[in-house]
Amino acid sequence: MDYKYFPHTEDDLKAMLDKVGVRSLDDLYAQIPDAIRFRGDYDIPTEMSELEVRQLFERLGSQNKQLTCYAGYGVYDHYTPSVIPSLLQRSEFLTSYTPYQAEISQGTLHYIFEYQSMMAELTGMDISNASMYDGTTAAAEAMMMAVAAGKKVNKVLVSETVNGLTRKVLDTYALHQGIELLTIAAKDGVTDVDDLKARLAEGGVAGVMVQQPNANGIIEDFTGLADACHEQKALFIIDSVAADLAVLKTPGEWGADIAVGDGQSLGIPMQWGGPYVGYMCCTEKLIRKMPGRIVGMTRDNRGQRAFVLTLQAREQHIRRQKATSNICSNQSLMALWVTVYMSLMGRQGVKEAAERSYAGAHYLCDRLLATQHFSLVYDRPFFNEFLVRYDGDLGKLFSFCAKNGILPGVRMDDGTLLIAVTEKRTKEEIDFFVDLLSMVNGVA
Repeated sequence: MDYKYFPHTEDDLKAMLDKVGVRSLDDLYAQIPDAIRFRGDYDIPTEMSELEVRQLFERLGSQNKQLTCYAGYGVYDHYTPSVIPSLLQRSEFLTSYTPYQAEISQGTLHYIFEYQSMMAELTGMDISNASMYDGTTAAAEAMMMAVAAGKKVNKVLVSETVNGLTRKVLDTYALHQGIELLTIAAKDGVTDVDDLKARLAEGGVAGVMVQQPNANGIIEDFTGLADACHEQKALFIIDSVAADLAVLKTPGEWGADIAVGDGQSLGIPMQWGGPYVGYMCCTEKLIRKMPGRIVGMTRDNRGQRAFVLTLQAREQHIRRQKATSNICSNQSLMALWVTVYMSLMGRQGVKEAAERSYAGAHYLCDRLLATQHFSLVYDRPFFNEFLVRYDGDLGKLFSFCAKNGILPGVRMDDGTLLIAVTEKRTKEEIDFFVDLLSMVNGVA
């Protein structure tokens, strides 16, 4: 069958099939079980005018029910200044052209440079690259970077308190990179330091990864961990929610070698799961082990300020089979998004948003505990996210809240709920949430 918009000819298809050693497309997909293969006709509408397409998507969009969000676990409902989308549409920024040809991509190079500068300051690290695919793959890249820097060691230790979604990505990468990924036990909701040190003492460790705040929302104390890692020639990696670093001690202050995480908390809407932007920062001595590229500032032959690609791993563009990373960059409009956000909010504004998130979470937690139907799973310091145990039917609670316009959190198991609060949640919204819960299973 011919497809009007597919560029491949029959000869092209045959050449590709020959390359992979199969005779037909049916042979290519032969290993897919019939039970999961779709054999019917696709429900694709006929052609439409522009107006009809707009009306169709408006009807589809109206089916979405917008809930007041108390869910987190890596994605948070933060405020987005309305000016950001407008600035992103400026012609010097909104381009599909890659920044390799500096003379026609100064706008792109400029904002990447500013992004790097801001992220290095936010994390307290020496160097930032030009952004990563997302937070989970940034963590995976840090894992591989530690192994590459370690030489002849392939063991990476990951705290049990690292986000479970991140851990799944780490497992996938480690499986195909020959990396031995071991878990540091958790004790009372935080990284078990004794277990960490014992595993380090066994030797052969390239890196240690922890999270701040951790997957339970708890603020961990990493005092002495960097020294313990460095004594065993292992790199210390901290994964953090970007916005929280405006208030918390930075990875640089903890002595981290690599700082990674997701920048979604810096004003990017939740967007049903993406796209977001991963960040990676490191110490200067690791700069040549860092994947991706770095933009620098210079002067042209007329003395004018100009931006250029200062460092990039060329094999990642032209010799992919030798690349250390093939997902090492980001659709940089998302990097621009967080750059504009931080510029608009300023240092004080980003800090204030984080402080309001903290205050709102503690206010909600206190009110929930006062009902005597919720209890903290871990009585430890937390930031804007906390894990509670509910003594009623959590499924019933979820359904009731959703019907009344609220997403109450992330259900971790049958009895526990991870709740997040951002600066968008007002006191009135929080009070309404708690009052609503009073109607579920007789919560007072």
